[in-house]
Amino acid sequence: MESWQKILTVDWVWWGQVGFIGYFLLLNGGYLTLNILSMISLRRYMRQRAEFGDTAPYLGIEPAVSILVPAFNEEATIRTSLLSLMQIQYPEFEVIVINDGSKDNTLAVMKEAFELEEYPEPLHRSVHHQEVIGVYRSRRHNHLKVIDKVNGGKADALNAGINVARHALFCAVDADSILQRDSLLRVVQPFLEDERTVAAGGTVRIANGSKVQSGFLLEAGIPRSLLARFQIVEYLRAFLFGRLGWSPLNAVLIISGAFGLFNRERVMDVGGYSTTTVGEDMELVVRLHRYHREKRLPYRIHYLPDPICWTEAPEDIATLGKQRSRWQRGLAESLSRHTKLAVTRRGGPPGWLAWPFMALFEWLGPMIELGGYLFMLVGFSLGVISPVALTVFMLVAIGMGILLSVNGLLLETLSFRVYTKKRDMWRLFFVAIIENFGYRQLNTLWRCRGLWQWFSRRKHQWGAMKRSGQWGQH
Repeated sequence: MESWQKILTVDWVWWGQVGFIGYFLLLNGGYLTLNILSMISLRRYMRQRAEFGDTAPYLGIEPAVSILVPAFNEEATIRTSLLSLMQIQYPEFEVIVINDGSKDNTLAVMKEAFELEEYPEPLHRSVHHQEVIGVYRSRRHNHLKVIDKVNGGKADALNAGINVARHALFCAVDADSILQRDSLLRVVQPFLEDERTVAAGGTVRIANGSKVQSGFLLEAGIPRSLLARFQIVEYLRAFLFGRLGWSPLNAVLIISGAFGLFNRERVMDVGGYSTTTVGEDMELVVRLHRYHREKRLPYRIHYLPDPICWTEAPEDIATLGKQRSRWQRGLAESLSRHTKLAVTRRGGPPGWLAWPFMALFEWLGPMIELGGYLFMLVGFSLGVISPVALTVFMLVAIGMGILLSVNGLLLETLSFRVYTKKRDMWRLFFVAIIENFGYRQLNTLWRCRGLWQWFSRRKHQWGAMKRSGQWGQH
């Protein structure tokens, strides 16, 4: 023990303490800054929304939209999701489901529920995708099409949908998700207000524990699963003061694959979705930034807090771990492919601010965080880290984390109040505290695994998720 103490009590132990404490201060300080920017943006947005009341603005000049729904083994929820889409409030739209070689009864469920019949249609391959086996059209809903194709992954499925789409805007929606009826009307607003807009994304929320009937969410609720409750807090933190903080700077690097609206022509200009990454949603957005800045084309990419998409979150730890590892790998792939955005003189806020922030705190962050915990705890057990230093570290790493999680709930309470019951908000408040003691550290381990998968260049595939399908059966 004494020999170890002699080795460890050199100057680099002191520098290690300062370095890790400083990193966590910088990390949480950066997110706190985003929090402040989000509050300013949210206040401005809520004032604009108040002009229209609770109803979404309807001007009668909304452009037609093609809704693309990639599906792989989604028999549990596909019927409910499509029922939701069939009844959204929007003047003109089409729904295109892309069955990407599902091995379950996804196609059969759709054939029975929507009376599909074969509909021969010429395909114009503006972007590449795997072979299409057949195209179907619903006899019950003339604006519903289904593409059956050879499995190629989610990005490949979306590319097939882009080729079949008839309209200038397309909305990518996950097959395990349901949209609120006014979501499309709200997310299209930036395209009406600013002709430079090429993409806009909305908020994704957890549907577990909520009441859903005929494809619509009747009442937001809190799930029984503690794991799902943790994810509610995470999503609030990620959307309400993560992406909302970047939006005024035109520096949003992620639009969730569960719900995003895009200019179809601009997406085709950059080659569609990349089929060589597991994070096709983020990679496309970063590529759009880079493309427009390199060519000096005017553009805007927006995030809006209230167009809501509800999705089912995993409630078993194995599935959740795989999901978070996959997300981390996708983030690493997206940022590493577009490092030029950060060093070019045309990078602007996306390249000079958002890219370094994401690289330092999201890409490399899990390894640094894990190293910090190990360094401080092992050092303390060996007697070379003082109780005071360990306490300061924990206050910065965990205490400020609690502050950020609670602030996310505060933004929710001050704005949309999706969860109307006080009891539910108190439950989430409790979750916002306890998630910092174990769950966030476990998340760090999952993300480190994702970084290893990226580094070892393992073969990517569809991120199949184990689903309960409970809300998809009503």
